[in-house]
Amino acid sequence: FAFSMFLFADGAVAEIEKKIIEAFEVFDHECNKTVDVREIGPIVRSLGCFPTEAELQELLAKVEEEEEPTGYIHLEKFLPVMTKVLLDRSYRPIPEDVLLHAFEALDENKCGYLTKDELVKHMTEEGEPFTEEEIEEMLSSALDPETNTVHYRDYISMMIVDE
Repeated sequence: FAFSMFLFADGAVAEIEKKIIEAFEVFDHECNKTVDVREIGPIVRSLGCFPTEAELQELLAKVEEEEEPTGYIHLEKFLPVMTKVLLDRSYRPIPEDVLLHAFEALDENKCGYLTKDELVKHMTEEGEPFTEEEIEEMLSSALDPETNTVHYRDYISMMIVDE
């Protein structure tokens, strides 16, 4: 029994490593097993993990070159750290009801949507500001181009990752 559990775990690890390598390669523009340090957030999120900025900095501290930070992250340093993150189920997504509550709190008129301007204002002036890239990324998938609004219930259901 213990041996079969070991084989299962080994297979699961191989499957997880394969997913991480595939996600990493999307951002490895030079095809040299390195990515820009700024790509680590998008890579981690593309794997269904949603760390806070502080957790992301902790992760970076584990994978950056200690001696001399180069601004690049190597796959061989990232792979074992990210494999452990996925195996331990760290950085779970925010529950759907919490997301909905957050959007509803921003929707002062209770109309079920936020305008692009309202959303950008909240994302840049409240709490921890989003980067321009993060805002663009969100708006590209969330914004209804005809009305220039975000119908947040639709956006949340699109974001929720089924286990």
